[in-house]
Amino acid sequence: MLLDADDCHLVLVDVQQRLLPAIADAATVLANLQRLARGAQLLDVPCTATEHNPRGLGPMDATLRPFAGAVVPKMSFSAVEALLPRLRPAVRQAQGNARSLPKHLRKPAEAAPEAPGSIVLAGCETHVCLLQTALELLDEEFDVCVVTDACGSRTERNRDAAFDRLAGAGCELVTTEMVLFEWLRSADHPAFEDVLALVK
Repeated sequence: MLLDADDCHLVLVDVQQRLLPAIADAATVLANLQRLARGAQLLDVPCTATEHNPRGLGPMDATLRPFAGAVVPKMSFSAVEALLPRLRPAVRQAQGNARSLPKHLRKPAEAAPEAPGSIVLAGCETHVCLLQTALELLDEEFDVCVVTDACGSRTERNRDAAFDRLAGAGCELVTTEMVLFEWLRSADHPAFEDVLALVK
């Protein structure tokens, strides 16, 4: 299954000022997160970020903030409860006393906005917040892709163990370039040159 830019939502998990310096190979992880976030913006893929315990770990990295449509604070390790209202918006209820109208005058109920088919996850820490978020998104029946080169933990062992578990649970493990070129699909895409510049 290829990723479709029109059917994805990018989630940046806990890329925060006080956590990022402790992440193994933080510079590479952050560079790939920036590529991913810029690519999502160029291709109109919605992006939401999470902040775990922002009072303790600080706000999200300032270089990524402009690309996040919303920043969702949380205290739970999994971000799913905080994210679901953005990923699966509720149906808007009809206003007024519709039951008093004859059936032929009642407005049909609004359909719920369609939830994205694929959630693309990247961020920190892979073996804690990102892993728990991914597993709960799978439980919510989303397709989940984890961008391995844009994820980090304090140790490589923890990160790699998380990748093994995520793959076993049914997540697709991808890289930043895989995601960007699948979103593009063709060198004819109007944003091709701009996206290509991100990976050169």
